[in-house]
Amino acid sequence: MAPDRVIVTGSTGFVGRSFSAQLGRPFAALHFGVAGWRAELEATDFTRATVIHLAGRAHRSGTREEFSADNVEKARALAQRAAAGGARRLVFLSTIKVNGEETHARPFMPEDTPSPVDDYGRSKCAAEQAIAEAAAGSALEYTIVRAPLVYGAGVSGNLFALLRLADSALPLPFAAIDNRRSFLHVDDLARLLIACAASPRAAGRVYLAAHRAPASTARLVSLMREKLERPARLFAVPGPVLEAAATLVGQRGRMRRLTRSLEVDPARAEAELDWTAQVSLEAAVEDMVSAYRAEAA
Repeated sequence: MAPDRVIVTGSTGFVGRSFSAQLGRPFAALHFGVAGWRAELEATDFTRATVIHLAGRAHRSGTREEFSADNVEKARALAQRAAAGGARRLVFLSTIKVNGEETHARPFMPEDTPSPVDDYGRSKCAAEQAIAEAAAGSALEYTIVRAPLVYGAGVSGNLFALLRLADSALPLPFAAIDNRRSFLHVDDLARLLIACAASPRAAGRVYLAAHRAPASTARLVSLMREKLERPARLFAVPGPVLEAAATLVGQRGRMRRLTRSLEVDPARAEAELDWTAQVSLEAAVEDMVSAYRAEAA
């Protein structure tokens, strides 16, 4: 059962819209993307509230200072105000980029030492620390959820760019890419956030969220083209060759996300919160393609 009083930041975003629908009850919205966010924050009644912090600057753009201002300072201000105002819990949506950019012999786990690489990952890691510091010595509980790439209807960013590329007649050089990437449907993430808000076991915990079945880039692109009713048209180029070519045009980081593995172990969330990701890769890609076609029409 979800808590009675819920306050949400980022409720109109990609994850926020799904969370609002899954919650199925009224909540108070805080708007962190407006000039008057501090005044709105100060005017909010946090008494016995559960705060879901989804707002933040996405990884696609921003300077180090902008990431710090939007992801760290706003998280700190929210946690301090929630603690002082008598909130019961703050659930923070973080990113698997806090753990790092890629995995090798095993998936990332919650107890792994954080190792963020870019400004976005470092800002989310700093936000987690700021929340913990603000909650220390108060009655405020907090829970951290680190998510991998989240998909579903209305997805944007790199995954939308890949979908558009799949919706072309171009042969694509991914047939030899046998990497392991973890994904999570936005509705599964929303259900996990609600479980974190409600469960006593979630207090003070860090959870990694993902579907149990990872997918390779070749599998993902093939499914996109299947759902788009296009031939697969994949040919094989070794990953190092693709990365070297991408480096020449300043796209090394983007290509490595297509060639390297980033796998997540969700066992703690499954065991402690009675949660499992339910939306398969096939269903999620169909969801994305249907929304993509509807928007194009």
